[in-house]
Parts: sequence; structure tokens; C-alpha cells
Amino acid sequence: MASQTRAEGEGHATEQGYDKLESTPLVGERRDVLAGAREPDSPAIDLALSGTVFFDIVLTGLAAPPASGTEVPAEGMGSCPGGVANLAVAASRLGLRTAVSAAFGEDVYGEFSWETLEEQEKVDLSASRRIADWHSPFTVSLAYRGDRSLVTHEHPSPVPLWDMARGLPQARAAFVSLCAGDEVPEWAHAQAANGAKIFADVGWDDSQTWCDSVLEQLEHCYAFVPNAIEAMSYTRTGSPASALALLAERVPVAVVTDGPRGAMAVDQVTGESAEVDGLVMDTIDTTGAGDVFCAGFVVGTLAGWPLEQRLRFSNLAAALSVQHTGGSLSAPGWADIAAWWVHTHAGHSETDRRLAREYAFLAELVPMPWLPTEQRRASATIGLRH
Repeated sequence: MASQTRAEGEGHATEQGYDKLESTPLVGERRDVLAGAREPDSPAIDLALSGTVFFDIVLTGLAAPPASGTEVPAEGMGSCPGGVANLAVAASRLGLRTAVSAAFGEDVYGEFSWETLEEQEKVDLSASRRIADWHSPFTVSLAYRGDRSLVTHEHPSPVPLWDMARGLPQARAAFVSLCAGDEVPEWAHAQAANGAKIFADVGWDDSQTWCDSVLEQLEHCYAFVPNAIEAMSYTRTGSPASALALLAERVPVAVVTDGPRGAMAVDQVTGESAEVDGLVMDTIDTTGAGDVFCAGFVVGTLAGWPLEQRLRFSNLAAALSVQHTGGSLSAPGWADIAAWWVHTHAGHSETDRRLAREYAFLAELVPMPWLPTEQRRASATIGLRH
């Protein structure tokens, strides 16, 4: 997500250099990937979400992790809505009409996050609430050597999430995060009863017990998208492929992501299975890359793309996101994808030719004449206004 202003003096991608670190996501027109499937009686919202929105401050380019009594300089910094906002923004930038149910404090962090989501990222907040005398959840993310550490402070919302989530508009899909000891939330069941597909991921288990109750919740889900460590831990298997085989017995669409090593999936609905290599790009911050992958997969599924295409598109979106700072801040839009495709399609290396073949489907999604605009989003800084 970007600030309300645009940085002055920022040039065209070819002048800045496509691979320049600390470049900001390109500005581009929104694209409705589901335009051909929209009917007068179809849901107005494509993806419904409920969760906590954090105000994130992300610091990148640390020379070393901070130690007690020391001060460590950071080369880059960004501020943006995080938590459930990561997936919401990623989906919205890729063309989905997205609605979020969340609590926002009436402090400067909450106001900034609300404005960013509603006004800039076009996320429907009709089921969200501003709450007086409650400060917004807050996270500091420290990006170091391709990974990140988080420091978080929050108080429970005075208004329960389940209460707010009942106001979510009907959607084509709902996304939930599964948790041991919980159930698929009632709002998601209500969405599914009216035709929504439930997509799910799972958070890291700090206890590392990997309770079976998480897998039992899959009977209510359409698709499950864990990473390789989570998938192997919950299934008690020794490889991502073995984990995928067991997950495919529990849920119609099972996906296992493995970062730069790629992703694999089985779709029982279409009878497809696929495995694709990852894309390795210069990494500034991995925050939100998993959310971006999930957003890409929801987009491809709702658009009816073949399974391999869905995996490749999701891999590309996630890989593009790690080149920028922050979770929602780094989520790519269609201009970023177009820039990558134009750059790759015009390349002469063996790798470029291979990628041009593997991603040939992008030719229809981002035609060659359709180029990014000359403007780029400025990195988000809270309170920066003209």
C-alpha cells in the first residue's frame, strides 16, 4: 500500500532499472479478471475476509540482527496496514472485489489504515468498525537476510470479530486461517451456505504439537494452502509430496508452497495435479509473500484457470512482492506483472526464453501494448501529506 502522495522525480521503469532494489510497486490500471463471469445476480464481492489489521512498521536492510544494548541502522522503511490487510490488498490489486471485517482504533494508526484500505486500495470496510478509546494493534517487522522477525503489541478488540463478520457481504470466496482448538468461523459457514468457496491457510504452531483438529476442519473447506513445513508437520510426513498426497484426501484442492523451490497442488474437482518451480528474485522483505501467493491462487481459481497456470501466477506474484518493503505495501498489481512479462518476453537468455514459454498465458492477460505508467507509488510514511 502506498502513501496518498507520489514521490517526485521518479522515472520510468527502464530508467530506474527493473531490478533496482528498494524500488516501489508500479502504478497501473486496475483489471477485473472476473468481468466475463459477472452476472446481475452474482455476488458483488469476490473475496470476504475477517481478522486483525495491524499497523506495520517494516525495517529492511539490517546489517545484523539487533542485540541487547546496541543500535542497528536500517536501509529501508515502510508503514502499511498488515495482518489480514496483506491478503485483502493483494487480492484487490489483482482485480478482486474484496471486503474485510476488522476493528480499527480511532488513533492515527487506525485512521491511516482505514484510509489506505478504503480509499486507496478500494477494500469494502462496511463490516468493519472504528472503536473509540482503543489503540490499534501494532507490529514492527525487522527484515534480515531473506527472513524477518516480528515484535507485536495488541489488546483484544472490544467488539468481537465474529460479531462484526456477520455483516460481511456475500462473496464468491471466503478466506480463513485455521487454528488448533477452534472451528471454521460461523461467518465462513454462512458464506459457504450461499455458494462461497472457503480457502484456508494455517498459522505457525508455537507449541509445535501440530494438533489433528486443524486437519479435521478441512472438511468444511474448498482449498487449503499451507507451506511445506506446516504441511509436513500436520501430516507427520517427511516430504512436501507425501504431505500433499494426504491433504488431497481431506480437501478438494490441496496446495503446498515451498518458497523459492516452488509449489505443488492437487485439484480433485478438475482432476488436475501440478508442480512448478519457484522464481528466485532479489529479496528485500518476505513479509506477506504467503498472503500474496494465496491471493493469486484465489484469483486464478475464481477465474477458472488450469491448475498449473494458477500455481505459476501465484509464484510470480509472491516473488515480485519480496522485492519491496512490507506486506500489503509490496503486493504487486497488474502493472508490476506487465513489467515483468515485458522484460522477460524481450530477454535473450536461456532462462528468459524458458520463462517466456512457461508464462506464455500472460500474453492474453497483459497484452504487449499494455505498459505500466511512468509513475510509481511512493513508500508509505504515516502522516506524510502535501
